[in-house]
Amino acid sequence: MAVIWQRKVNGTRYEVRMAGRTRRLYTNGVFHSQFNPGQPVSGSLWDLLMLPAFFYPREKIRRILVLGVGGGAVIQQFQHFLQPAHMTGVELNPNHLYVARRFFNVRQDNIELVHADAVQWVSEYGREKFDLIIDDLFGEQGGEPVRAVAADAAWFRKLSRLLTKDGILVINFVSGRQLKQSAYFSDETIRTQFKSAFQFTAPQYENAIGVFCKPGLTQRHLYGNLRDIPELSPELKTCRLRYSMRRI
Repeated sequence: MAVIWQRKVNGTRYEVRMAGRTRRLYTNGVFHSQFNPGQPVSGSLWDLLMLPAFFYPREKIRRILVLGVGGGAVIQQFQHFLQPAHMTGVELNPNHLYVARRFFNVRQDNIELVHADAVQWVSEYGREKFDLIIDDLFGEQGGEPVRAVAADAAWFRKLSRLLTKDGILVINFVSGRQLKQSAYFSDETIRTQFKSAFQFTAPQYENAIGVFCKPGLTQRHLYGNLRDIPELSPELKTCRLRYSMRRI
């Protein structure tokens, strides 16, 4: 892929690479985001952050919070498939926000990008709640992605407070083992807040996506709604989604 933009700030190297209409964001060589407006489903990990929205019909998800914007790929996926009334993206790194706006075209009127520390922002937020929250908060260490915030009981409670009564919380973990070390498995009071939970994985990725739902939802809810969307329907050979899911 051709490098179309690069910047080095305080020893951190940022790059945007392009192949056709595909854009990728790298930070110190760590692959952060990818989006192609002609192929909103990439067959990669970012699809799994989007998928839990389809436990509900498309019109149900009206307000979305994304913690950790990166290049904004998942925001653009939501824009393509859902057109929610409002999306808020919170990102600590101003260079990522610059890339999201300039190269990933995250500039629509229903999108609010906020330059802030996500933990502080979540702690201080007191306005309208969200139907869906995505926690994709990662940094890098030794060229490898690492979670920036521990998924302990305090963090689960803070995020749960921002969800509507039927809300869904999606958290990206670096592995299934890290997911099992989260407060959902170790704290009974956290489990009682979510009547159903699932693990999503994708081929060629070690990451495990934890999906924590306040109501009791099933795989049938997801499959039924995906079936109505040609680009996402598991019954069509043209579908680019590549994932596995199981109840936890």
